[in-house]
Amino acid sequence: MNNETAPLSMDKAPQTPFYISATSSAMRPRRTLKHNDTFVVLDSHGDMGASSGGPDGLFHSDTRFLSRFELLLNGVHPLLLGSNVRDDNSSLTVDLTNPDMYFEDRLVLSKDTVHLIRTIFLWHDSAYQRLAIRNYSGESLTLRLTMLFDSDFADLFEVRGLRRLRRGVAKRSLIDPRAIAFDYEGLDRTRRRVVLNFEPEPDEISATTASYQITLAPQQAVPIFTTISCGSPDPPKPVGFLRGLRSIHRSQRLGAHDCATVETSNDLFNEVLCRSMADLIMLITETHEGRYPYAGIPWYSTTFGRDGLITALQMLWLDPGVSKGVLRRLAGYQARVSDDAADAQPGKILHEMRCGEMAILREVPFGLYYGSVDATPLFVMLAGLYFERTGDGDTIQELWPAIEAALAWIDNFGDADRDGFVEYYRASERGLANQGWKDSFDSVFHADGRLAEGPIALAEVQGYVYRAKHLAARCAEHLGKKERAQRLVSEANRLAERFDASFWCPELETYALALDGAKQPCRVRSSNAGQVLFTGIAKPERASKVANGLLRPQFFSGWGIRTIANTEARYNPMSYHNGSIWPHDNALIALGLARYGHKTAVARLFKGLFDAAVYMDIERLPELFCGFQRSPGRGPTHYPVACSPQAWASATPFTLLEASLGLEFAPAANEIRLRNPRLPAFLDWVVLRGLRLGQSSIDLKISRHINDVGMEVLARRGQLQVSVLLE
Repeated sequence: MNNETAPLSMDKAPQTPFYISATSSAMRPRRTLKHNDTFVVLDSHGDMGASSGGPDGLFHSDTRFLSRFELLLNGVHPLLLGSNVRDDNSSLTVDLTNPDMYFEDRLVLSKDTVHLIRTIFLWHDSAYQRLAIRNYSGESLTLRLTMLFDSDFADLFEVRGLRRLRRGVAKRSLIDPRAIAFDYEGLDRTRRRVVLNFEPEPDEISATTASYQITLAPQQAVPIFTTISCGSPDPPKPVGFLRGLRSIHRSQRLGAHDCATVETSNDLFNEVLCRSMADLIMLITETHEGRYPYAGIPWYSTTFGRDGLITALQMLWLDPGVSKGVLRRLAGYQARVSDDAADAQPGKILHEMRCGEMAILREVPFGLYYGSVDATPLFVMLAGLYFERTGDGDTIQELWPAIEAALAWIDNFGDADRDGFVEYYRASERGLANQGWKDSFDSVFHADGRLAEGPIALAEVQGYVYRAKHLAARCAEHLGKKERAQRLVSEANRLAERFDASFWCPELETYALALDGAKQPCRVRSSNAGQVLFTGIAKPERASKVANGLLRPQFFSGWGIRTIANTEARYNPMSYHNGSIWPHDNALIALGLARYGHKTAVARLFKGLFDAAVYMDIERLPELFCGFQRSPGRGPTHYPVACSPQAWASATPFTLLEASLGLEFAPAANEIRLRNPRLPAFLDWVVLRGLRLGQSSIDLKISRHINDVGMEVLARRGQLQVSVLLE
C-alpha cells in the first residue's frame, strides 16, 4: 500500500478523526517543560511512563523520542515528598525518599532515610537530569539505583490516539559504557535518533536499563547525571549540566526583557500573573521570522495561525514584538496556490504546521494545513492593531502585499457564493469539518440540535472581517492609498448592515451562532455573540442585550461564560465546545464588553476567572474547564485532556486587565489613554512598569476608588503622555 494513503483505524466514530482520546485518569499529576521545538511531559515523580493516564514522553518536532524513563530504588518506586516546577518554568525539582524496605519480613531500611533530588530541565533539543542521593542515617548504606528507559518514536498523532498499519524500523545500540542510542528509520525516509548519556559510568547498562550499586557513608551525597538528546538525523552535542541550567535561567529572564510588568495589591493575583507570564515565555518559540507563541502542551506545541494571532493580540499592550514575529511568520507561510488536500487557496493564512512522520507522509493533512476560516481576517486585524499600537509603518509596508492577498482571499475564496459573508466548507473529507475556533464536529447546530450543513458563515468571523477592513483602511491611508482606504471602509460598513439583518434574532436577544448553507440562522445562544462585541460590528442597542444575556445564569457559571447557554439542545458542561468555559473566549468577550462600556460586567467576569485560576494547579488557567454551575466551597471542574499551559489561556489575565483599564495607544500623539478605567473589587491598586510606546516608557499606578480610579505617574522616560477618558 502507498505510504501516503495508508489508512488509519480509530476507536472513535469517523466524524471525529482527530479526536483526542481520554481512556483513563492520570494516577500521578503531570508536569510539563518546553524549550523551542522540544517539550517533555513527566509525572509528579519526574518519571515518564511509570503510571497510566498521561501522554508522557520527551517530544521533539512532533515525535516522541523517549516514551519511558523510570527511577527505581532497590527495585521499588521511591516515595514522593514534593514536586515543583520553578516559577519561571525553567526546571522541575522532585524530592523523593525511600519507603520502608524489608528483607525476609525484617525491616532493613526505615522510610525517610535516603533523600533523592531530581532536577530536570530542557535546553536545545536535550533533556538534562541531575539525581542527588544523600544518606541521612548514622551508618553506611548500599543501595541499588536503576533507571528504566524506552523509545517508541511515536508520531504525536499516534500518541493522541490514531492507529497506523505500518511503521518504520527501530533499533537500539550501546555506543559505549556510558551511552545508549535508539534509532528510527521512518517510512518518510527520515532518520531520528535519541542518545542517553550517563555520568558516571553505570555499573550495568543494557538496551533498556542503567543501574548503579552505590555505597553511601553517613551524610554522604552522590550525584548522577543523565542527558537525553534528540535529533534528526543526529542529536546535538550536549553541554554540561550546570552550564545548561545557567543558560535556561538566562534565556527565561531575557524572554521578558521588553515586556511591561504588572504588580497589584493582591498577592494571589500576582501569583496568577507570574505563572501566566512564565508560561507565555516558555511557549514563545524563536523562529526564523521572529518570536511565535506555540499554542499549547502537549497537543499543540507548534505553529497555529489562529492561536498565535489571538495570543499576540492579547499580549499586544504588553509586548508588541510578539505580534511582529507572528505576522512575519504567517506572511511567510501564506498560501500561494490552491491545494484541496491542505484546504489552501491563494492569500489564505496557515491554520497548523506539523513536521512529524505522519504529516510528511500525508497520513494526516496537517503538514502545512489551511483549514481555518478565521485566521485570514485575524491576520489582517492583528496587522492593523499592531500599527495602531506601535505606529510601525515600516513593518506594515513590508506586510502590505500579504495583507492585500489576505483581503483578496476574504472577498473571493472566503465568499465563494458572493453573498457578502465569509463561509467555510472543507475542501477535503480528511480536513476539519468545522473551521472556526469551535472546531468540534458538533459545535455548529440549530436550535433543535440538528447539525448545520455547510457552507457555514460564523457570526464572529463576520465581525473579524468588519474590523479587519476598518483597520486595514487606516494602514492603507498611512501608505498613501486613500482610494483603497475609502473602499475598505465602505465594504466594512455594508457588511455591518447585512450582518445585522441576517444574524440578529430578536426572540433570543442575541446574534445567531451562524448561517447554514441554506442561509438559515442557527438560532442558538452562544458565546460567539460575545466575540461579535469584541469586533465592534454590533449596534449599541444590540450590544447591550447581548451583554445582559451573557451574564445571566444560563451563560455565566460563576467562573466564566459558557460556550453555549445551558438551555440549548446540545448543552453539555463536560463537552469540548458545547457548554465548557474557555478563558480566551471570555477574555475576548471582556474586550467586547469594555468596548461598549459594560465595565461592571467586565469586573464580574474578571472576578470569576481569577477565582477559577486560584483553584487550578499552580494557579494556571488551562485551555478550558467544565461549565458546571459554581457552588459554595468547591472549585471549578477540570476538563480531562485540556492543554496546560495553553498560550491564549495564559494571556487571559492580562487581557482582562486591559479590558478593565481601557488601555489605548496613540503613537502619533505619543499618548497612552485609559478609557473608562475600572478595577475589580479584589484589586485596590495596579502598577504597570515599563509600558512602552515608541522610544518612551512610563510606570503607572492605578488605584481603585468607590466609583472610579485614581492615576499616578511613578516614572517617565521620554515625552510620553497619559490621559484618562471618561464617557
